Amino acid sequence: MQTSASNPSASDPSVSALVAPVAAAGNGRARGASMAFPASLVVLVIVLVPILMLFRYSFEHFDPVKTMQAGFTLENYVKFFTDAYYRNVFFTTLWVAALCTVLALVLGFPVAYFLAKTQSRYKSLLIILLVFPLLVGNVVRAAGWMIILGNAGAVNALLVGLGLTAEPIKLLYTPLAVVIGTTAVVLPYFILTLQSVLEGIDFSVEEAARNLGADFFTTLRRVVLPIAAPGVAAGTVLVFILCMNAYATPVLLGGSGITMMAPALYDQITRGSNWPFGSALALVLVCATLLMALLSNWLIHRRYVKTMTS
Repeated sequence: MQTSASNPSASDPSVSALVAPVAAAGNGRARGASMAFPASLVVLVIVLVPILMLFRYSFEHFDPVKTMQAGFTLENYVKFFTDAYYRNVFFTTLWVAALCTVLALVLGFPVAYFLAKTQSRYKSLLIILLVFPLLVGNVVRAAGWMIILGNAGAVNALLVGLGLTAEPIKLLYTPLAVVIGTTAVVLPYFILTLQSVLEGIDFSVEEAARNLGADFFTTLRRVVLPIAAPGVAAGTVLVFILCMNAYATPVLLGGSGITMMAPALYDQITRGSNWPFGSALALVLVCATLLMALLSNWLIHRRYVKTMTS
């Protein structure tokens, strides 16, 4: 009798039925955490340790003769924020990354929406064609765009052939070439990320909205987009991070016409051996990328929650 009084679940089956799922969920979370711990530890070591080293290097002094000297100074960050050239490089990187992210969203959403809804037997083939560019390196793809956008390339040949221009126009080594090439690189990542989320949507809600009188665009704006907001957030954050850290595409397609942060810090470390200032540029790039990614994710989720509750 004392055992039953101290442990009601032992004599009450309904209490046991309520407690069992909670205990199972707790055990599931514990198993999931234990399985994720080794991979998380590896990622932590691979990513965090180099960042901490760059953080330490960024406060050291650079001497043209003795290169990096131990110490603590803010001169590298002061140089970045007071030098107009590097401020322009930073803001150029920001607007290029933002523009490429918006283009990936506008161009990629219809494709992801179609792939998620289609029941065609060629769906697998379409996904394979989408994944295929990811098997080719960024340098090779940038080289292909150099051929397409060059003075004797396909675009200029088409423009001259149609009589739109009298002579080839400069497309290569311009910001436009960098935006086109970078968008082409990140577009498959966005489509695949968003498509996996859209496939989990019950598209019968679209039919319900149309039965209530909503047209296609109203249904898309008020029903599909709020439900797909987590996928849009994940895709835009991924694409923005890739664009902010792009190196091969801006170097090959932009040339001297545009300079972005990744090539700038690479030049500081490899050509000038200026590890302190290069480390400061890298830390600024990492912090700005994370801040902008978190901000965009917050804005999208805030809009999603507001739409769903209204």
